[in-house]
Amino acid sequence: MPMDGMQDSDAAQTGGRELIYVTRGGAGRVLALGGLQQLGWNLRRAPDARSVLRILNGDSHKPHAALLDLREGFTQQDLAEFGSALSAGNVGWVAGIDARQLDESPVRDLIRDYCYDYLTLPCPESVLNTVIGHAHGMASLACERGDTTSEAGFDGMIGESPAMRTLCRTLRKAALTEAPVFIAGETGTGKELAAMAVHRHSRRHAHPFVAINCGAIPHSLIQSELFGYERGAFTGAQQRKLGRIEMANGGTLFLDEIGDLPLESQASLLRFLQQGSIERLGGHEQIPVDVRIISATHHDLDRAVADGRFRADLYHRLCVLRLQQPPLRERGSDIDKLAEYALQRYSQEGHRTLKGFAPCARQALHSHSWPGNVRELINRVRQAVVMAEGRLITAADLHIESSLTTPPPTLDEVRDAATRAAIERSLHRNRGRLVDVARELGVSRVTLYRLMQRHGLRAHEPEAPNTIHIA
Repeated sequence: MPMDGMQDSDAAQTGGRELIYVTRGGAGRVLALGGLQQLGWNLRRAPDARSVLRILNGDSHKPHAALLDLREGFTQQDLAEFGSALSAGNVGWVAGIDARQLDESPVRDLIRDYCYDYLTLPCPESVLNTVIGHAHGMASLACERGDTTSEAGFDGMIGESPAMRTLCRTLRKAALTEAPVFIAGETGTGKELAAMAVHRHSRRHAHPFVAINCGAIPHSLIQSELFGYERGAFTGAQQRKLGRIEMANGGTLFLDEIGDLPLESQASLLRFLQQGSIERLGGHEQIPVDVRIISATHHDLDRAVADGRFRADLYHRLCVLRLQQPPLRERGSDIDKLAEYALQRYSQEGHRTLKGFAPCARQALHSHSWPGNVRELINRVRQAVVMAEGRLITAADLHIESSLTTPPPTLDEVRDAATRAAIERSLHRNRGRLVDVARELGVSRVTLYRLMQRHGLRAHEPEAPNTIHIA
């Protein structure tokens, strides 16, 4: 029933900004939000996740602010059902809580993972209007850039595995801030693609995205590449050159393989991050530069800091928001999606029309360890498109048939191995006493004898306590 001028989900107004108030509070606990309607909000009340999704499905292209009143009525199971609604790209969530609820781990996790902000309720309507207005504005930016309610496939990143969904949700939130981002992950997992996604969905998207691989530039040149130089700064400096930092002014600077940055350049980069200005080599002028820093490396930076190979103060400057790019071997069915994508992308390079992947190729794709991750997968599929002899790509075409020399075990083989191991462990624990082994395993002695014979096991009866060994 509508309260305080609020409307049910099927009675929305056509103008104003959309605000969903999610509450199960009884009388005296429901906020009186009629004043917000006078400020231009279309207010709708929703008691559960299903009602929220019904509202969002009806207005899938509109930005919404949503106030989730957690003060009473929601169990942890109830909150788990909000997963799809909380992950919707066109909704800016704000949590309303009692102050003591910040001591509850589920509430803290929900606010951290899904909400733009939180409020201690009750609070003045002016404060509430400001906070939910900000959340609505963030949702509006997402809608303007064409975001959908799905996390999978964010900005060209292919995958629907849990690891990728977590990454895409984090990327969305990182894009809405100005904090430095650090992306950890193995070589070939797509760290630069993630950095570009953050840039394109940030307020800096209209400005340059400049990338530099710190591990691919000789140490003697890294300073001039980052900071530029003036004419005559050194032999061969015939004219002024802008560095990558200055070229990214107003936009985003992506420092790939930051773990390979020499210590001298680490000190210079730290000075820039602290002062917000640079000095070209050979120059004396302090040049203010406004950039957002995104860094990445396949190295373990924590170990590098402990070993003295990376400055701890720079590490803490760069790793404000830390993202983890999952390796391909942990992405399950994403392997098939990426392989299909690569096949479709490069299918024109072959001399015949390919229909897809043979069963042996599918098996090879999932048995291979993928040390080169997504980059290796795409390169292998591209090579197979050119070299394939038949209409289906085989494991041999992918050149990973060696991983199939030992076929995966059957269900019977797995069961037999587990049975043998269980009997062996029980025999050891019970020092070969078959009566005790049978009792522990829950089978008769006849069944135990049969299983031992089948698996080639022999009983080692314990010696009598008074046995005398004669040398």
